[in-house]
Amino acid sequence: MSEQYINPFDDPENQFMVLINHQGQYSLWPEFKPTPAGWENTFGPCDKQRCIDYIETHWQDIRV
Repeated sequence: MSEQYINPFDDPENQFMVLINHQGQYSLWPEFKPTPAGWENTFGPCDKQRCIDYIETHWQDIRV
């Protein structure tokens, strides 16, 4: 049997970046993937939890 697929967001070995777009929206993104057009790196690469903490600290709720 071949190796089982592991979602890159669930792999504790992966490093992540926090991306932001022109609307101020944040995205958690695996370091090994190219940054999509319209997004830029604002934090990282580092472990997933540190990226999540960064987003929670910097994200502003636009619904308020």
